[in-house]
Amino acid sequence: MTSSVSRRGFLGGTAATGLGFAFAGSGSLDAFIRPASAATGTATGYGILVPDPRGILALPEGFSYELIARSGETSTDDGVHPSDPDGMGVFAAGDGGSILVTNHENSGEEDFPVPAMDGITYDPGAIGGTSTILVDKDGRRVSQYTSLAGTDNNCAGGITPWDTWLTCEETESRAGQGGNTKNHGYVFEVDPQSRAANIGKSSVPLTFMGRYSHEAVAVDPATSEVYLTEDAGNPNGLYFRWVPPMGFVAGKNALRNLAELPGGDNAGRLQAMRCFLGSQHIPDLSEATNVGTRLKVEWVDVPDRSAATVSVRNQFEAGQVTRARKLEGQWWADDGAFFVSSFARTEDGSANDHDGQVWFYDPSSETITLKTIFGINTEPEQDNGNFDGPDNITVSPHGGLILAEDGSGISHLVGVTSQGKAYPLARNDYNNSEFCGPAFSADGNTLFVNIQSPGFTLAVTGPWGRPSNAVS
Repeated sequence: MTSSVSRRGFLGGTAATGLGFAFAGSGSLDAFIRPASAATGTATGYGILVPDPRGILALPEGFSYELIARSGETSTDDGVHPSDPDGMGVFAAGDGGSILVTNHENSGEEDFPVPAMDGITYDPGAIGGTSTILVDKDGRRVSQYTSLAGTDNNCAGGITPWDTWLTCEETESRAGQGGNTKNHGYVFEVDPQSRAANIGKSSVPLTFMGRYSHEAVAVDPATSEVYLTEDAGNPNGLYFRWVPPMGFVAGKNALRNLAELPGGDNAGRLQAMRCFLGSQHIPDLSEATNVGTRLKVEWVDVPDRSAATVSVRNQFEAGQVTRARKLEGQWWADDGAFFVSSFARTEDGSANDHDGQVWFYDPSSETITLKTIFGINTEPEQDNGNFDGPDNITVSPHGGLILAEDGSGISHLVGVTSQGKAYPLARNDYNNSEFCGPAFSADGNTLFVNIQSPGFTLAVTGPWGRPSNAVS
């Protein structure tokens, strides 16, 4: 079924139905080539999804998956695979396999907590953290251990240019709330190489990146600047940049060492994004309904990044910053950061309704460009080519994007071709739980992904190639 895109321009109108995106070349996302008024539709991609006899993951013909782990059932070095696998970093192993660092979005009520371990536990009262899983070149699990414990609600994160995983707490909880004995809402750094590499290190909060409801990060390899999304409402969240202090030399342990220095809580500068269309301040990204809209960016220093008495997003007056509802996943590619606003509703304080935006921040021009917009999905229980609620994001080495749905109704992995058409790459046949953490192996042959509940971690292989842009 073909879905069209109707654009009504910027500052007004309603969000379009369908999806629009434009890329240039396989794996390249740096040029918007489609006129903003053009229609887009559903592409063939890799073909029709075939229902799974095992009832877990529907994939195109020729594709298959390996179930690497399931929460509460798969044995690990420290017990069982914990609940709620979410964002995930994938790193190359020396034997052609992969190392997965998997977040667990546990906040106190999940059945299978991340076990507290000596040397890697931040707060013994919290049950979130990360698991590190070693898989072979065929996507089969070899071993698994806990690499960070005692954190709260680890949602997304991001890989660094020096091959570590930054895991983010999506919370603003304080000591004394729930079972927590410490404040939460921080970023932590996990080394994928071994548990020993994290002893006394992964449990150090990178407080200079602020205390708020973190979602994802993207790191500029040229400057070591870190871009951060905030998943929050009332008021809507902010997009941040952390600028390292003069003389900072990036690499493994450098962020932790900085955090532990005297005054490390305020090292560098934490700034919030403020956008303009010409001279007009744009208070909320949902005002953009036209793919190709380009906004100029300014950065405003955060007054109190520790949020000692007032949450960070409440420290700004109207006109000082630009907000967005449900700022979610990020991915660094083409010398910039792609970031997602999962949905917006006027009743939540947004200017317009939509079911997902993807933006691209270009640090060289200090602009953001709207690359993708989902209109309101009025039939989320129907598998008809309408998608909603993009969350985690990755760039495919085979061309285009892959988005993980965290919306209503049927849940998909959604591909977008380099010509700007959407297609279903996978469907959750088990339940309606969200997909999380899609990321490819270094050789591009395996796509790793989580289904948060009941806690599946999966490896998908098949005849990748370039997805077809033909109308489905």
